[in-house]
Formats: sequence, C-alpha cells, structure tokens
Amino acid sequence: MKKIAVLTSGGDAPGMNAAVRAVVRKAIYEGLEVMGVYNGYQGLIEGKFEQLQLGSVGDIIQRGGTILRSARSAEFRTLEGREKAVQQLKLHGIEGLVVIGGDGSFRGALELTMLGIPCTCVPATIDNDINGTEFTIGFDTALNTVIDSIDKIRDTATSHERTFIVEVMGRDAGDLALWAGLAGGAETILLPEEKYEVPTIIERLKSGTGRGKKHSIIIVAEGVMPAAGLAELLKQEANIETHVSVLGHIQRGGSPSARDRVIASQYGARAVEILKEGRGGIAIGMKNHTIVDYDLQEVFEENSDWDLELYALSKELSI
Repeated sequence: MKKIAVLTSGGDAPGMNAAVRAVVRKAIYEGLEVMGVYNGYQGLIEGKFEQLQLGSVGDIIQRGGTILRSARSAEFRTLEGREKAVQQLKLHGIEGLVVIGGDGSFRGALELTMLGIPCTCVPATIDNDINGTEFTIGFDTALNTVIDSIDKIRDTATSHERTFIVEVMGRDAGDLALWAGLAGGAETILLPEEKYEVPTIIERLKSGTGRGKKHSIIIVAEGVMPAAGLAELLKQEANIETHVSVLGHIQRGGSPSARDRVIASQYGARAVEILKEGRGGIAIGMKNHTIVDYDLQEVFEENSDWDLELYALSKELSI
C-alpha cells in the first residue's frame, strides 16, 4: 500500500485532531502518501481531497473539533453514493482509508471495505458507546467538562438550598452520566441501561432532606428523558421544585485532555500500521490499558458490556 486517506465523520469529539495528526505523521514515517478528506463521507463522494504533509498537522494536537470537518451525508447511505465514493478513491489512487468517528461512521467504513476499499476505524465519540473498546477518543475530555460544570452547579445549589437536574449527552449510552455522577458526587444518576422509578427518586430526595441535607444533584442521561420532563414529574408527584441545567454541546468542545491526546495518537498510529499490512475492516480500541484491533463486525453486535459495579458503587456512596 502506497497511498491512504483519512476522514472524520459524525459528531465531533476532542482528540479527533490528535488522531488525524497521528495518522498523517505515522503514514509519512512509514513512507506512505496520505490524503485528507474534508466533510466526511459527503466530501468523499465529492472528491474533496488534499494531500497532507507534516506541516499540515502541526499545532493541532491541542485543538478541539476537527480540521477536516464533519458532515451528514444522506447520499452515502445509498449504494449509488457509496459507489461514487469508491470511484473517487480509485481516481485519486487511494488504496486504504482511516475513518475517525462513532458507530455510524464505522458502518460506512464496513460498507466501503465490502466494496473493496480496506478501512480501519478509530473510535472518537464523547458517548463512549463503541463495542470492543473500553474508551473512545473524546470521552475523558467531555467527562471533565461535565464534572467542572457539576462542581459549579453544586456551589449554587448549596448557596440556595436547591435541587438541580443536570442533563448530559451520551445518546443511548450512560457512561458519561455514570462517570460524571460518581466523580461529581451526584445523589441520583439516571441511565438508559437501568430502569428508574420516580417514587424511588422522590424517596432518596426526601431521605436526604430528612437528615438535614439542603441540596441535591440529579444527573440524567439524554437517552433516558429530557431533564425538563423529569422536573415536571417531580413537581406533579411530590411537589418538589427543581432547577434544570442542560449542558448540551459544550460537552463536545474544548482542548482535549492529556489522556485523549495520548490514546488518539496510539489509535491513529495503529490504524496506519494495519492498512500497511494490507488489512481492512478493522476497528482499533483499548482493553486492559492495551491497544487492540478487532473485526469491525464486532462493533455492531449487541452490547451488554457496561459497568454494573460502578453503578452499584455510585448508589452506595450517594446515600
């Protein structure tokens, strides 16, 4: 393999630029030519390619977002669109592709691999919801952003003796809510993976009040319900007044943490090594603090792999 390309797709995550940098510099180190694809799969279809040099990725390791930008592509979801993308890759002499993104991006990479373009995938999403890896790029940074916000909200909650409901991202995964809730000392954490009952939440709030507690923090993952909906339920069923904070897209931005920069560098470099070996349809990840690669199909198998013990601990410590 002499020439590869790299793109970022889906929601942006802090550390994507660090991964792009690693792909480009590792490829050049290995004697490969590397092209950057702008605007994700849509840019692939439209041929928005640019050759990247060492200097092209200078001073980006600390930047949030993605210099290659990202975009949705309804056209790529069609076979005709994917065939156009393959034609563009062949036209530019590109023999392999590194895809940096989440599970939707990985599905596109699997489709391209099946059409004859070997792809390797680097997991980058703040949701931390990719099967086969313990950590995705961007999760650690987003987690610290959420914790910083919770700490500030708790100051206000304490001063005014109030209950706050903080809504965090995560889509259908509760990792961000769970880790942030435990690290932030939240009294209640609501996750998509676990059923919740409003009477139980009310009981926990009243128990805290009964022992003299003046404030509470409730963390709710967006995949459970909107924070405003939970606030309304607590008002209707127990006349409990709450204040709502929806953190929103602030969780995606900012300079990546040291951890995200390191794993992005490791993942990106490994993705290039696999393409150089002539392999495709491979995802990169981490297990037991070790970089691993595995069949891309495993990403789409049913995921039952979430930390029940951590959730149990969060409940024990928030009594």
